[in-house]
Order: sequence, then C-alpha cells, then structure tokens
Amino acid sequence: MNTTDAKRVLETALICSQQPLPLRDLRVLFNDELGTDTIRSLLDELQDEWTPRGVELVSVATGWRFQSRPEMRGFLDRLHPEKPPKYTRAAMETLAIIAYRQPVTRGDMEDIRGVTINSMILKQLEDRGWVEVIGHRETVGRPGLYATTRQFLDDLGLASL
Repeated sequence: MNTTDAKRVLETALICSQQPLPLRDLRVLFNDELGTDTIRSLLDELQDEWTPRGVELVSVATGWRFQSRPEMRGFLDRLHPEKPPKYTRAAMETLAIIAYRQPVTRGDMEDIRGVTINSMILKQLEDRGWVEVIGHRETVGRPGLYATTRQFLDDLGLASL
C-alpha cells in the first residue's frame, strides 16, 4: 500500500470514529504491516495537510481524533447552541484536588478543603466520567481512592497531567 492510500485509510477511520483511536488500533487497520513509527509519520503528514482547514487532527490522552478548531467554535455554536453544565465552586475545588493529588481519598479531600464533601459532588463528577475509584487504601474502612480518567483529559484537550 502506498503512502497516499495509507493516509486515506487513516483519515477515513479517524473521521468515522466516535472515539479517539490509539496507535495500536490504527495498526490493526493495516494488519500490523505498518509500524508505529510509520503510522506516526503518516499522522504528522495528515496534521500538516489539515492545517488550513476548519478541522484539525490532534493527539489526546486516549489516541488520535479529528476535532473542530477552537476559532470555529463561534460559528458552530450558532448551529447548536450548547449550554455547558454549571459546576459549583465545591465541585470544581474537589475536581482540582483530585487532579493535583490523585490518588486521593474522600477524607484527604475533606482535610484539604476543610469541609465535608457532599456525596452528590463525587457522584456528579463520576457521572460526567471525569473521576473514578481506582482502588482502596489499606486502612480501616478501606476508603476509595479517586483519580481522574482519560475522559477528563480528553474533554480538556490534554495528553497527560
């Protein structure tokens, strides 16, 4: 398969995918005949080719995806005005503590904030897919250890913390 065809296959898979695609999934497209370095090189070329357009190819925590450029947001909002969910100050503080101190227990978060954390705050962040319990601390009561998810990184456009 020549370079042009390989780029077309990658482009089609990325545009049609609902989720970011990691390199291992992109290798499956070619029956593992193309190496990771070759696919990365093709993705870099695709990024350059899409530079003048309103859509960009980006690498996020869970893989590669096409997304609209930030400068196009004003136009897209006219089509589908989106009201982002409002989070309370307590929810944002809790999320910040989890992001900076992960893995962290609810008790640790309460010690840092100085107030009790409402269970609905953690539920809201879990429902959003931004935090999850990744284990339990080996102490009395085995409290859950909270950490941010890949979805959190993807939603914020980050590859890592």
